[in-house]
Amino acid sequence: MQIGEVAERTGLSLRTIRYYGEVGLVEPSARSKGGFRLYTTSDVERLLLIKRMKPLEFSLEEMRDLLATLDELAAGDVDESRHAELLARLDVFAQATEERCRVLRERIAMAEEFGGRLQAQRAKYEHPSG
Repeated sequence: MQIGEVAERTGLSLRTIRYYGEVGLVEPSARSKGGFRLYTTSDVERLLLIKRMKPLEFSLEEMRDLLATLDELAAGDVDESRHAELLARLDVFAQATEERCRVLRERIAMAEEFGGRLQAQRAKYEHPSG
């Protein structure tokens, strides 16, 4: 797929996709004869994973770490000890994700409570027309 199709499939801008390539998160799997970036379904899946990590405020380094962990697990040529280390690393990411979700739920609850207070204040000062 060319970058435009990848942008459509992921909802990411061309600039963002190029940036992720520049920082080594998702580089195009190939280039066309004309020099166009070409992406695979696997590349799109990586971009979607990154897209899900971004609102949870994972750093580029954390994204790189998770992608490397997943790549190593997918390669399947690791010994039992290394496999256990990689799974433990995934557990760390799962725990971090849950904690970040908890914080976001708290922020949403606060925002909803604030919105309710604003509506109450508005109602208090609203004058009937007529």
